[in-house]
Amino acid sequence: MWTKEAAATAEARESGIRNKSSSSSQIPVVGVVTEDDEAQGVFKPMDLNRVIKLLEETDKDGLEEKQLKFVKKLVQCFQNGLPLRDLAQIFKILNLCAGKIKNQPRFVESAYDIIKLCGLPFLKKKVSDEITYAEDTANSIALLGDLMKIPSSELRIQICKCIVDFYHAEPPKKHIPGYQQASSSYKIQMAEVGGLAKTMVQSITLLENQLVEKLWVLKVLQHLSTSEVNCTIMMKAQAASGICTHLNDPDPSGQLLFRSSEILWNLLEKSSKEEVIQQLSNLECLLALKEVFTNLFMRGFSHYDRQLRNDILVITTIIAQNPEAPMIECGFTKDLILFATFNEVKSQNLLVKGLKLSNSYEDFELKKLLFNVIVILCKDLPTVQLLIDGKVILALFTYVKKPEKQKIMDWSAAQHEELQLHAIATLSSVAPLLIEEYMSCQGNARVLAFLEWCESEDLFFSHGNSFHGTGGRGNKFAQMRYSLRLLRAMVYLEDETVNTDLCEKGTIQQMIGIFKNIISKPNEKEEAIVLEIQSDILLILSGLCENHIQRKEIFGTEGVDIVLHVMKTDPRKLQSGLGYNVLLFSTLDSIWCCILGCYPSEDYFLEKEGIFLLLDVLALNQKKFCNLILGIMVEFCDNPKTAAHVNAWQGTKDQTAASLLIKLWRKEEKELGVKRDKNGKIIDTKKPLFTSFQEEQKIIPLPANCPSVAVMDVSENIRAKIYAILGKLDFENLPGLSAEDFVTLCIIHRYLDFKIGEIWNEIYEEIKLEKLRPVTTDKKALEAITTASENVGKMVASLQSEIIESQARQDVQNEQKVYAKIQATHKQRELANKSWENFLARTSNAKTLKKAKRLQEKAIEASRYHKRPQNAVFHQTDIKGLNTTVPTGGVVTVESTPARLVGGPLADTDIALKKLPIRGGALQRVKAVEIVDAPKKSIPT
Repeated sequence: MWTKEAAATAEARESGIRNKSSSSSQIPVVGVVTEDDEAQGVFKPMDLNRVIKLLEETDKDGLEEKQLKFVKKLVQCFQNGLPLRDLAQIFKILNLCAGKIKNQPRFVESAYDIIKLCGLPFLKKKVSDEITYAEDTANSIALLGDLMKIPSSELRIQICKCIVDFYHAEPPKKHIPGYQQASSSYKIQMAEVGGLAKTMVQSITLLENQLVEKLWVLKVLQHLSTSEVNCTIMMKAQAASGICTHLNDPDPSGQLLFRSSEILWNLLEKSSKEEVIQQLSNLECLLALKEVFTNLFMRGFSHYDRQLRNDILVITTIIAQNPEAPMIECGFTKDLILFATFNEVKSQNLLVKGLKLSNSYEDFELKKLLFNVIVILCKDLPTVQLLIDGKVILALFTYVKKPEKQKIMDWSAAQHEELQLHAIATLSSVAPLLIEEYMSCQGNARVLAFLEWCESEDLFFSHGNSFHGTGGRGNKFAQMRYSLRLLRAMVYLEDETVNTDLCEKGTIQQMIGIFKNIISKPNEKEEAIVLEIQSDILLILSGLCENHIQRKEIFGTEGVDIVLHVMKTDPRKLQSGLGYNVLLFSTLDSIWCCILGCYPSEDYFLEKEGIFLLLDVLALNQKKFCNLILGIMVEFCDNPKTAAHVNAWQGTKDQTAASLLIKLWRKEEKELGVKRDKNGKIIDTKKPLFTSFQEEQKIIPLPANCPSVAVMDVSENIRAKIYAILGKLDFENLPGLSAEDFVTLCIIHRYLDFKIGEIWNEIYEEIKLEKLRPVTTDKKALEAITTASENVGKMVASLQSEIIESQARQDVQNEQKVYAKIQATHKQRELANKSWENFLARTSNAKTLKKAKRLQEKAIEASRYHKRPQNAVFHQTDIKGLNTTVPTGGVVTVESTPARLVGGPLADTDIALKKLPIRGGALQRVKAVEIVDAPKKSIPT
């Protein structure tokens, strides 16, 4: 326990400058425990600076005994923990003791005891002590690493134990009033700040033949490598290469290999992966890894050995990603290929003689890792010959076949399925590099036969457990998916031997059949997988049919039908993220490669309204599709039947194809930053097509074989394609255009003239930059060309102005017509109001009514023809005594309906009609209306 005097002294020191703990004004005091004091729980004061001065003294009789005695008292004092405020003085004492060990070996025990104290908790009196003494603590902990240089096995092991205790903190044995334990992670953080990991890595070189100390150091590094900060420090200290080169050091316990592999894992995960790989990519490290892996592969039978073997293989796979790693030179690549294929292709190599993999989880993982490492290794082209020698293609193809019934298998059904999918995925990477081996193994025939099984109705209970088996549970989608990927990889090599062999085996018809089968059995649960399969089928067909008319004819109407089916997809699904965008791209590619150029297919596509579907997609205004669709449209317009279909199309709000194309032109120019006024009129007649990029890009002289900016502009945007389509549709007869469209159409019509002028202007500017002086004739020709181009721009601008003015006049005329219509409406309302007023006057005033009656009769009389023809019969149309001024019409006589039919005067007629009579059959309708000259009841109409 601390005494009151010691506490008072500590408080006095606390009020001073903390960082200058060695200052003469601050005298750290500690209690020296005696047996009586311990019983009473009290410490006596002790001056730490005095201990330091004592240890610094030399050449005195009996000094060593005195020094050892004081250090022993110091150790006894701090049995329950080290206060942070005294840590700097205590470690200075430790350093002085360590310095005396060489000449005074008895100080080893003193240093050992002080180091042992470092494993105890650090104590703080104030919460801020952790921050206040952070620098002193970090420097003190860093000193532990420096002490590893002392050639004392006992001392080194104790240092390692002390550091390991940082990660297994225990509470103080006794509670000291006024002090509390520092946070459990404080020591770990200070070790990171002090750079302890660096000195511990460097200490490995001091322990070449000292296994016990080396194992303790590796244990420390294993704990330190759990931190990203420490891993970075260790990586900079070349820890990866230093540890890897010692993997094969003799160690009966097996701890060295285990701890080393764990440290390498942590370094790869928590520091710069590229830097660690670079450190391990040397011949010495790879030879060590090779030897370790080979030994574990051949002689490792325990669960632990197999796990360690797999870990080493993963580390090797990561290193193999570096093309500079000497995998081939050290012979590791050859061995890995042998280990990957010896089960499928029998080998007499002594490394694998008598070996056989079990179906344990670790061996299963090993097989998958070996397949994976082959994919990594094949990216290095010199590996190709080793793959040929190892018969990798043949080994992988042993998995590309339907399951055989009643056959004893080395793997379980789930494991075999996963390995099968992994093997096919590996073939997709390896087979394109080994075309001859692929063809010699009848690769196309094997894959097509496997696809035929995938499409069949054979019972197959797939597990779909692995990454490659995603979406394949209970079906064969996973197998079909990876088989199609393999075929796609082979087709896109554009190797005529491979593609011809595929076509001869009926691949085009088989692909179309699979696609139709998938369409007929929709599977919403695995929609993303199905869409990927459909996309791959279309890409395979595109690769086979491109530039081959005969194959396009085989594609035929059945192929066009599946293309049209995809084109009719609901546009809203394009935003679903399931893969409809990719499928649509594949479909557009198949139109380009499989339909265009084959006239029967083109005609069938047009007949089935394919152009309408293309324009529907174009109208979605999605930039990613526009360029490809417009390219297809340009090619289709070579067919004379296309123009009628294009002109007949109508989009939303009766939009025509020409209007849509012109709208796309305006949008493209806006994105390119072309200068136009608010009406779309040309602003700069010298550079009417210039984009903002062309404005920023200065003209520089280029070789004749390099396209200029103006030429590149033609292929980098869609304006040239729109010009080509509208040109083939005839600029003069485009339906459904507005005045704004006509203004833009003037520019499109002259696109080629403008572009030629732009290129000639570039030529002229390049000549100026190169300081060349053309001959007079050439100069005049250049000036004439540039002037003519500018005149075309002025002419187009003038025509645009006329269109705009004409439209303005038309708008004024339309406005006037609207106003005239409004006026007529108002006048009609006034007349109606006046007529109503007259009507009210007649009904409310008898004199007015009589006057109106007389005027009406007079008008009627005046309108009659007075000279009657002979033998004519005159019919009186007036009704005598009628006091109305409204015209009278025909008179009708209504006879009442019999009560027996309607059920009485209060009956609901509709309900009564629904009632059927008991006798007399159906209801009979009675003609109750008769026109007569003298009505019984007169109703004016």
